[in-house]
Amino acid sequence: MDFGRNTNKDTFIPTSSMGDIAFLLLIFFMVTTIFRDETGLPVELPRAEAGEEVNRELVSNIYINKFGQISIDDRLVQVKHIADIMGTKLSDNPQLIVAFKTDNTADYGTVSDVMEELKEVNAVRVFFNNDIEGSPGRKY
Repeated sequence: MDFGRNTNKDTFIPTSSMGDIAFLLLIFFMVTTIFRDETGLPVELPRAEAGEEVNRELVSNIYINKFGQISIDDRLVQVKHIADIMGTKLSDNPQLIVAFKTDNTADYGTVSDVMEELKEVNAVRVFFNNDIEGSPGRKY
């Protein structure tokens, strides 16, 4: 008869409740975390009351309507042709100012595409035109 002791014991770490513990920690941190709204700096943006007169030869107008149609100085164009057109205008007049006049409901993606085309030809003198408050024909 062999009464020897069995000294080989398997070590075992119970991991069956590890998912429960992780889930409870997640819920704990979600409940106790406080999210603060960033208030930022108080900024009061200026309103346009009067515009500065600029020589018409120095301004090129880009119109974008709510349907995404683009017009440069009353000529309908596609986005891919803007860089060529504005490049020639800039070579003729390096002091050229680009004025955006967009519809309130115009797709911002179209405006962004036009801005990217202008960056390609280094047309950096750009402003967004708006109506003067209380001007006739403007609906509030």
